[in-house]
Amino acid sequence: MVHDGRSRLRFDTRAEVHSRSIHGYRRVFRIAGEGPPLLLIHGIGDSSHTWDEVMPTLARNHLVIAPDLLGHGESDKPRADYSVAAYANGMRDLLSALGVERVTLVGHSLGGGVAMQFAYQFPERTERMVLVATGGAGRGVSPMLRAAALPGANLALAALRMPLSRLAIDVAIEILERLDTGLGVDAVDMRRVVETLPDQTARSAFIRTLRSVVDWRGQVVTMLDRCYLVRGMPTLLIWGARDSVLPVDHAHKAHAAMPGSRLEIFDDAGHFPFRTDPARFVGLLEDFCASTEPSAWSVEQWRQLLRAGPDVTRANEPADFERGRRAESERSAT
Repeated sequence: MVHDGRSRLRFDTRAEVHSRSIHGYRRVFRIAGEGPPLLLIHGIGDSSHTWDEVMPTLARNHLVIAPDLLGHGESDKPRADYSVAAYANGMRDLLSALGVERVTLVGHSLGGGVAMQFAYQFPERTERMVLVATGGAGRGVSPMLRAAALPGANLALAALRMPLSRLAIDVAIEILERLDTGLGVDAVDMRRVVETLPDQTARSAFIRTLRSVVDWRGQVVTMLDRCYLVRGMPTLLIWGARDSVLPVDHAHKAHAAMPGSRLEIFDDAGHFPFRTDPARFVGLLEDFCASTEPSAWSVEQWRQLLRAGPDVTRANEPADFERGRRAESERSAT
């Protein structure tokens, strides 16, 4: 790690593993590169390793920070609040500890829900959002996740790690892949996630996190009712057409609910498009950052959006709210 004359963080393009104690809990994160910051937030049961194929390339032009969420990866797994709001607070506190004021958020699955919650709670610290197969855009979710939210799930997850169960899973994955199903596309990564839950503590943290967002009927948390507040914030949605965890129709719902958002569908990908086609993913992300200006959030604009409400049907470009920004600037100047 190096600090230049302006105290800006600089790292090699190879990710370094660091940790910080925040509120008494160890938070592990990977960090690489220098430049405009990107915060990569992984999905439920996963870890920062999920970004391994894209981090080095992104680090050529960006400071890339990929944390292990609390209860995940190498971070501590206490009996704690695992709601999306708590995760958003944790991301703010980590960034503050690192001296990073504003970021472009890149969130996958649960991490997309955390990114949206972060942008809702801390819009002044959010430059852009990239939501990858994000949660919070509809009730539908994989039956496997709904089942994992039921009582007894801890024992079932433990059983999946037994030798005979692993053999049965390997056979099932091979069949699904040969049948060319969406489940087959996602099965290898889903098994990888299960295998990162090595003990009772990790499995308990996973289940507590899952139950904060999913029950037997599907997702219980939505951000669609507040999506109109991202008007003026550059937003990119990326989805796999064959997603077996969060169906691709959620992408179109989110796109319709987010004024001015962009939508990219990976036809041959499932729930992990950045792992299926990392080169395309990096290219889209780099182009998105280069072709958009960071969000210019203002108190007055936020107030106008809240007063107008979600049913306002205006043009996608936020020119309507320039008056609010100018008014706030004039007040600040005086």
